[in-house]
Amino acid sequence: MSDELRRVMCVEDDPDIRLILEFSLATVGGYEVCMCASGHEAVFAAQVFRPDLILLDVMMPGLSGPETLSELRKLPEIAGVPSVFLTAKALPGQLEDLLECGATGVIVKPFDSVRLPRDIRIYWEHGRARKAI
Repeated sequence: MSDELRRVMCVEDDPDIRLILEFSLATVGGYEVCMCASGHEAVFAAQVFRPDLILLDVMMPGLSGPETLSELRKLPEIAGVPSVFLTAKALPGQLEDLLECGATGVIVKPFDSVRLPRDIRIYWEHGRARKAI
């Protein structure tokens, strides 16, 4: 795992949200960003891009966010990468279920695009600390 958060993979099926994510993370946050429109695309791209953190939409056609995370965890080089879910559903039980899927955190839509780079850094640091234990 990298010593610095530099590379963020975003998996989001909505093209408008992808644009906002890319602007927020690349322009505001200064991260190198790989944008994926589906879970299947992410499983392929992750092996080449080698992200330091994965940001996953929960509800997507084909592979859902949790299903995509499960597939990514099967890849040895990606298995330990911290992941954060993006969701519009913010009921407490649903958030707990997402964390039980192995995510480091959950960010609720709509998110603050200026704060997002800082928020994912906090989750990345938390994910690194959990891995070190």
